[in-house]
Amino acid sequence: MDLKEIQNLIKFVSNTGVAEVKLETGDVKITIRTTLEGHAPEVTYLQAPMQQAMQTAPIAAPAPAAVPATPVAVAPAEENSKYVTIKSPMIGTFYRKPAPDKPMFVEVGSSIGKGDVLCVVEAMKLFNEIEAEISGKIVKILVDDMSPVEFDQPLFLVDPS
Repeated sequence: MDLKEIQNLIKFVSNTGVAEVKLETGDVKITIRTTLEGHAPEVTYLQAPMQQAMQTAPIAAPAPAAVPATPVAVAPAEENSKYVTIKSPMIGTFYRKPAPDKPMFVEVGSSIGKGDVLCVVEAMKLFNEIEAEISGKIVKILVDDMSPVEFDQPLFLVDPS
């Protein structure tokens, strides 16, 4: 089961009003619990051989594959019309560096290539690398480090020329 399928399952469960859903397929076991007040769902994701799943072992989530950002042209202002906006593909917390003691992934003026990691968005304790879908130069960083971001929220302005 990949990250996209898990995210779709969480959205579905949140919208139905069900309090708890358990799903077991092969060596993957997922439990999603929601609160009645409409808070975010709690997800337990366990991937282990079924023998170990029966024991009380710590829950381990696999490292997710890099999530490509979806660039969309910006049209509101004329000066920004030549730039491409890279938006968040998910809800989570935006991080500009891989770890507190590491340098930033990109700065304003940085040249980027297709597939370069621009930032990390943490969602449900999983750190998802956001990759560039285009080559160009970072013109503006639109979100502060360690800030919450919404789905489809603009993160970067890129000059593709």
